[in-house]
Amino acid sequence: MGEQPIFSTRAHVFQIDPNTKKNWVPTSKHAVTVSYFFDCTRSVYRIISLDGSKAIINSTITPNMTFTKTSQKFGQWADSRANTVYGLGFSSESQLAKFAEKFAEFKEAARLAKEKSQEKMELSSTPSQESIPGDLLSPLSPDTINGTELERVTPDTPQHIEARAEPSHKTLLPSHSSSNMNKHWEAELEALKGNNAKLTAALLESSANVKQWKQQLGAYQEEAERLHKRVTELECVSGQTTVIKSQKTELNQTIEELEAALKAKEEELERLKEEVESANGFQFKKESLSHKLQDTESRNQALEARLSELEQRLEGQQQEREVFRDSLRSLLELLDGKIFELTELRDTLGKLLESS
Repeated sequence: MGEQPIFSTRAHVFQIDPNTKKNWVPTSKHAVTVSYFFDCTRSVYRIISLDGSKAIINSTITPNMTFTKTSQKFGQWADSRANTVYGLGFSSESQLAKFAEKFAEFKEAARLAKEKSQEKMELSSTPSQESIPGDLLSPLSPDTINGTELERVTPDTPQHIEARAEPSHKTLLPSHSSSNMNKHWEAELEALKGNNAKLTAALLESSANVKQWKQQLGAYQEEAERLHKRVTELECVSGQTTVIKSQKTELNQTIEELEAALKAKEEELERLKEEVESANGFQFKKESLSHKLQDTESRNQALEARLSELEQRLEGQQQEREVFRDSLRSLLELLDGKIFELTELRDTLGKLLESS
């Protein structure tokens, strides 16, 4: 293919109202693909957009074009060839900035390509003009119409007559006969008249042929223009087909990525199911352990109650022991008093016995 898409985006397409030159008229009901195309054979950059099979944008980028951002998400440019102004509405500021950046880049590339082609034309035209002989640069004459010289059709041209007359003139010079000279010049004059008539007829015929050729050329030009438009439409359709194929490839890649992600999610889901099953086993163990813990806690409470009872009993016994000790201590004190009294009584009785 001569043209290939080099950048694509999606936007809502508008054209300026040809009557008011103020209002925007939408050319697409929804966002469509807008693509930059490059024709490597002609070094031409174009902006093309299709709504179905209808080309709603077919703009060739020239160095004189300017892309203007009129808002945060809207931009426009004027196409003098199409005699209209195109407008694009984007869904984000980044898409508008990227499209404007590409427009400036391809505009500069178009300018460089134009300058290069002009230099090539100048270099190719300069030596060709110097090498063309002077008679070929002269306007079209009847002698060269249709690529055939009239000397081939009418061999008795003045050049041939002069070529034949020159030796005869040389032969007549020694004779010095004026009558022969007159006859010779009369013959030359008649030959020139005949050649003039032939040339006039050939010129008229060539003029008629030129008119016919002009008509045929006009028909050929119309046919060529029609074919060029058809080729342009086919290029637009083929370019859009390429864009669709690239989008289809991207979608296939996206589907493959989503399938891989889905497979990974399914594997993760299986792993989570296993973890849930193991968690259920742990839950059962936890419940059994909870029951055992409750039993242990109830037994612990019973043991604590028994321990409290034993502590109370021990405390009671300790109190009883303290009371017993106090009683025993008072009894011992009483016993000590009695023993002291008995000792004193014994001493007194001993003294009495000694004194008696």
